[in-house]
Amino acid sequence: MKISTKGRYALRLMMEFARQPEQVTRLKDAAAKQELSEKYLEQIVAVLSKAGFVKSIRGAQGGYLLTRAPKDYSVGDILRLTEGNMAPVVCLGQDSVACDLAERCVSRSVFSRIESAVNEVIDHITLADLLQEEQTLATTAAPIPEDAHRRCQGGH
Repeated sequence: MKISTKGRYALRLMMEFARQPEQVTRLKDAAAKQELSEKYLEQIVAVLSKAGFVKSIRGAQGGYLLTRAPKDYSVGDILRLTEGNMAPVVCLGQDSVACDLAERCVSRSVFSRIESAVNEVIDHITLADLLQEEQTLATTAAPIPEDAHRRCQGGH
């Protein structure tokens, strides 16, 4: 299973908002800090806003705010909003077509367990957890190179 650019960027954007949950974050600033396209983030923030994850503040000092505390957003919430369900195969998805082999399909059982394991992980990690991990890494890891976002293949 691969998380799309939209899902990865949505998580990064939500982290930007979570770093200062009481302050308005301008999309332009988040895009610059994350080295992401502001136009693409506009599309993502529209989805986040429509779902009630963030609210828009208008005006010269406008931007976006989380609607809840960082501890109240799971990674699973964010990824499902942008990716849909996290089923690794079509036959497990919410819109799956009935399969005549489903009751006897051994591989379906494997994929079902994979889906359960993924959901277990992403549903139990919150933005607050990621902020805590980020703080820990900031004190223990080597500094991040200037061009790290461009070179990173992991898509953070």
